[in-house]
Order: sequence, then C-alpha cells, then structure tokens
Amino acid sequence: MRVLIVKVSSLGDIIHTLPAVTDAHRADANLTFDWVVEEGFTEVPSWHPAVDKVIPVAIRRWRRNLMKTYLNKEFRSFRRALQGIHYDLVIDAQGLIKSGLISRLSRGLTIGLSNRTIREPLATLFYNKVYSVPWTVHAVDRVRQLFSRALNYDYKKKELDYGINLDAISPNIGNGKRREIVFLHGTTRVSKYWPEEKWRHLASIATGHGYDVILPWGNEKEKKRAEFIGKDNLNVKVLDRQSLSDLARLISGSNGVVAVDTGLGHLAAALSTPTVSLYGPTDPGLIGTYGANQVHLGLEKEPNYVWGKFENLTNGL
Repeated sequence: MRVLIVKVSSLGDIIHTLPAVTDAHRADANLTFDWVVEEGFTEVPSWHPAVDKVIPVAIRRWRRNLMKTYLNKEFRSFRRALQGIHYDLVIDAQGLIKSGLISRLSRGLTIGLSNRTIREPLATLFYNKVYSVPWTVHAVDRVRQLFSRALNYDYKKKELDYGINLDAISPNIGNGKRREIVFLHGTTRVSKYWPEEKWRHLASIATGHGYDVILPWGNEKEKKRAEFIGKDNLNVKVLDRQSLSDLARLISGSNGVVAVDTGLGHLAAALSTPTVSLYGPTDPGLIGTYGANQVHLGLEKEPNYVWGKFENLTNGL
C-alpha cells in the first residue's frame, strides 16, 4: 500500500508528523510513504526509513509571482511528479487550503481533518473523507490520531518514536557526547524572542562551567545576534550557515540545547537531546517540544534560572 503525505511546512509541523509514520509502519510493514514538502525541508522526511520518495514543492517562492509560476516548466514538473503514481491514500496532515489543493491535484483517495478540527475549514472541500480529532491534544497526537483512523490501526500513545535514521544523517552520529551546548536563538516572530542580553549572560554562565556554546543562524539578523551573544567570549563559536542535516548532527552530538519557540527545537526533541525551551505567546502543551528530556519555561525567566533547569535536566544523562 502506497500513501502520499501532504505536510509541506513548517519545520516543526513536519517533525510532528514523523511519529505517525513510525506508528503506521509498525502496524503494517508493507506501507510505503511518499511525502510532499517545501523545497527547503526535503532532508527531513528522507531521514525516516519508511519514506520512499520526497516530492519538493516551492509554494513560498512561487506565490511571489503566481502567473510566472503557472506558465513555467517548474510547476508542470511538480504536477507530473505528484500525479505520476496513483496512491491508495492521500493524507493531508496540514489542514490548510494550499495543502488541500495539493492533495486534490494528486491521484488517490484524499483524507483530512473535519471542518471543526482543522485550521482552514475550506480545505475540507478537497477531501473525500474527513475525521474529527480534538484540538485539546498535542499536535503530535493529533497527527498520530489522524493516521491511525485513516489507516485503521491502533497505536500506543506512550511509545513515541520519531523514527529518524541517524545513520542517514551521519554514520558517526552519537559516538560520544562533546561538552557543548547549542543555543537555538532564532525564531520567526518578535514575540518569541528571548532578549539578546539574556542569551549573552547565559553564554557566560555556560562557558564558565566548562562548556563550549555553539551558535547556528539562518539569516543575517540571526547572524548578528549570534555575534553579539559570543562577543569577547572565546568559548562561543558562531557557525557558518548549516544544512538541516548538519544541524541534526550537531544537536545530536551535543550535551544539550537551549531554544526559543523554533522548529529546530522540535528537531532537538525528535533526536532526544536534552532541551530547555523558552515559550512566549504559544502554548507548549499543544505545540511545544515533545518527547524525552524536554523542559518548557516562560520567556520571563532569567539566565541563572534557565541554567539551573538545564543542569537539573542534564545531570546523570
């Protein structure tokens, strides 16, 4: 049986879908998945051994010039790739109009959430069958429930496995922890920021306890923030730009992570890396990092308090 997953973005949402793939493959080893995902995230589905074909889409880039996109060969190539296989089932795990349209463009029975349990109710117009999944459970569990009902199997909620094949990222990953902490300071909204001065203070505390602090970044604004955090501290390293696989390797090989509300924090959770995450306007009970060795704090917390929680989390691990 071949199933198409439509979950195009964002990074955290894509990672939230991985445990459902693991559940389904455990229930039926003959299941094979293809996955439609934004071009910038194609590495992530490929880390799961049950995913065969990853089909990149470029909605974020294409919508800047819709007419040019419609007329160029790139969109036609995407549609051919999407329609090249008749799927037994197409699961829209995102619940947006854009993902519903992609589901409808594909060839197969389309499944999605009902109009009362979906982010954009109009997306249900593109589905052949819908299921209601309550809003009150974590996003990971919502996707797991949708898959289990669509594919008719039971799963054990307490057995959580993102299914990431570490050897697909790096054959040497996990061969001994370095004394390093990764700071994931970049996020998409100002309301999710933790002040730069607090990051800088936390870096001073961490390096004072014998750790190296590693600072990745994704754009020029984040790079400048990283440089400010590490200024005049020889034990802070600002990285060059990294791929997602590079970051996964880095996070998995570290002693732990301190993060704001960002997709890379969910990657840390998926890799079971001890993580202290700082949340502002969003509810971590519904969309926070999910898995082993995860602590959620508010943005009002001070660096000494965050460090205490990090030490408590990592002691004995």
